[in-house]
Amino acid sequence: MKFFQALKAGRFPSWRLFFHFDDRLLLISIGALVGSCSGLAALALNRGLITLFELLSHYRHLWWAFVLPGIGAALSSLFLEKIMKEGAGHGVPEVLYSVSRYGGLMRFRSSFSRLISSCLTIGSGGSAGPEAPVVMSGAAIGSNIAQFFSLNDRQRVALVGCGTAGAVAAIFNAPIAGLVFTIEVIIGEWTALNIVPIAVASVFGAQVCRLLQGNQIAFTHLKFNIDPVDTLACIGLAVATAVVSILLTRALRLSHQRAHHIKLPIWVKAAMGGCVVGGIGFFFPDVLGEGYHTIGSMVEGTFSNGLLFVAVLVFAKIIATAFTLGWGGSGGIFAPCLVIGSFTGLMYHRFIDILWPGVTWVNEGCFALLGMAGLISGILQAPLTGMFLIVEITGGYEVILPLILVSAISTTLCHSFEPASFYMKELVEKGHFLRPRTDARVLADLSVEELVEKDCIVVPKDMKLGDFVKIMQKSHRNFFPVEDEHTGEFLGLIHLDDIREYLFDPFLYETVFLEQIMDTQVETVGLDDDLSVVLDRMDAANLFSMPVVASNRFVGMISKATLLDKYRNELIVQTHH
Repeated sequence: MKFFQALKAGRFPSWRLFFHFDDRLLLISIGALVGSCSGLAALALNRGLITLFELLSHYRHLWWAFVLPGIGAALSSLFLEKIMKEGAGHGVPEVLYSVSRYGGLMRFRSSFSRLISSCLTIGSGGSAGPEAPVVMSGAAIGSNIAQFFSLNDRQRVALVGCGTAGAVAAIFNAPIAGLVFTIEVIIGEWTALNIVPIAVASVFGAQVCRLLQGNQIAFTHLKFNIDPVDTLACIGLAVATAVVSILLTRALRLSHQRAHHIKLPIWVKAAMGGCVVGGIGFFFPDVLGEGYHTIGSMVEGTFSNGLLFVAVLVFAKIIATAFTLGWGGSGGIFAPCLVIGSFTGLMYHRFIDILWPGVTWVNEGCFALLGMAGLISGILQAPLTGMFLIVEITGGYEVILPLILVSAISTTLCHSFEPASFYMKELVEKGHFLRPRTDARVLADLSVEELVEKDCIVVPKDMKLGDFVKIMQKSHRNFFPVEDEHTGEFLGLIHLDDIREYLFDPFLYETVFLEQIMDTQVETVGLDDDLSVVLDRMDAANLFSMPVVASNRFVGMISKATLLDKYRNELIVQTHH
């Protein structure tokens, strides 16, 4: 009955009539649309990269070819900064920040800005991947479609996840990896409400990919027959991939810090970094671009270079990636991780083959495949993503046992040295990483200023106790802030429970002043304080109210009751229409 009354009053848009009683059906339906659009965006970037890379391949043998990645990175940076008004970045941290702090709100231009900028960077030879840009594009598509349909925060975050899953599923033709990456890294909530629409979006993204360019896995390989000795050797491989993951993470961070301290326009720094990459690529062409062709030869077991050369390629690719992304180029770390991981796996196989020549090891392509899983798992600290991505893009289901082993150990070791993943490190350090519907996320949308109660009676420090008793009788408060009447400075607080013995002794009314009985060791709150921290402080000190002080002046009181009441209201806003 209430539904039809609301309909009659015009409170529901006509498109919501069918979905009003089934929120999940709404998200599945719109999620399919989001996944399809994200799949098209991923394919557009993929085709653009192929076209640009082939166009420039005729010039790569020339002596001046080292400037090509520099030109591409500079144009990419200028496009982002001057035309799109966006800063350089990997893409995924921006999506995480949006989900964490703004309920998945993203600008429309983000749906295409990183596609163009990363195409310029990677297509010209920059060492980066297309996955993070399509993640940002898909997330922005989901966010803007959610805004078009006037959905709430929870639904919008789910559609951001749908866009992410559709994009990843399309770029790799890997729907399960798209789903797992989104839930494990972007959303962080394994709930049916998220999983079902995101799974549907991932399927639609992959289906778009298959319709337009066929149902092909990214990398073919020989069939592997894995013995127990190979599985045991994978423990050492996991350690090697963890070490390389940490090296890559810190190289990227160091490169970004060094570039940040150089006082030059961002596009000039991007050009400098790109030229360094071009110089490395002149001697080691395998480090240029996304590098999928190189991965293919390693997984297939046809990469002919020796152990020392492969070891050099590991470090060359790390340096090239650090100069590409750290100095202002646009792109992601997925593809570099896959390339570096396969190099690491190949290097490790050839190393143990020299150490134990009498052992019949599995084909080196298997270790290249496992190395990719180790790097992805270590850098992202997302073992499920590493496992399912490698299985789907290679079809290597027979390696699932060592794959689990390498992914789990690599993630655990990396977490010991880098508590937050590459994508989340900066957000965690700045306190910006908040998962949806956690206390910190809900309270992040509230401020101390919203909760200040200003009906307190402020009393001067030199007031006599007798005069205070008369004021106290007119107030419903137990707290009375004390200030210096000349300077207005907050001095302390009087709590009636603390001075009760004085109140019933009339002989003290004319001899005791408030400054003698006030509490000067009062915990205070600033207007800019984080409410989750304020609530923790209240719990720790068993307080129900705290004074709010700004510039040494009393502003009002903040109480736990008001805070929790606002918390509940905000939670309703974020999870319901």
